Amino acid sequence: MNATIPTVSPSDANTSRSACLLLDVRTPAEFEEMHIEGALLYPITELNPAKVTELMQGRGCIVVCKSGGRARKAAETLVAAGLQGVRILEGGMAAWKSSGLAAVEGKKTISLERQVRISAGALVFIGSCLAYFVSAAWIVVPAFIGAGLVFAGVTDTCGMGMVLARMPWNNRRAACCSTKSSCSIS
Repeated sequence: MNATIPTVSPSDANTSRSACLLLDVRTPAEFEEMHIEGALLYPITELNPAKVTELMQGRGCIVVCKSGGRARKAAETLVAAGLQGVRILEGGMAAWKSSGLAAVEGKKTISLERQVRISAGALVFIGSCLAYFVSAAWIVVPAFIGAGLVFAGVTDTCGMGMVLARMPWNNRRAACCSTKSSCSIS
């Protein structure tokens, strides 16, 4: 995308959050672990610009994720669909929390980034062991994972992360939101 999408600092987002839609594009598990009060959960894997337009109701929109990468991708999708007033929370939830701003905290989970590292490492280890002890043909497993990691680094798109984000443990949703203004889009 050619257009640069503006960012907003955590303190400015906190000041203006009642006047705009806070759209959290992380997984339900990450959202459950910690989120900004009043934010709406709308996982990037389910993002629908038409629905977001309805939710914005003529207001601006601040897109939130863990550190900014998924928020940027989601914001690019929204802007490409014609939405205006879309901004990205600079540094994501990590910056929000390190700024000392209040967040709703719940059950701890393993972050999507850690899940990718654990999965990639496990697959490389298992593939290497199988290649050494069983058949050299198994070398294709660590080679494939290595190529995937290079692709992810070059394109800033992680296929393994996208697959893991759809796993049941990352998509559990609380039956009822812990605060009346924080909920998810189903």
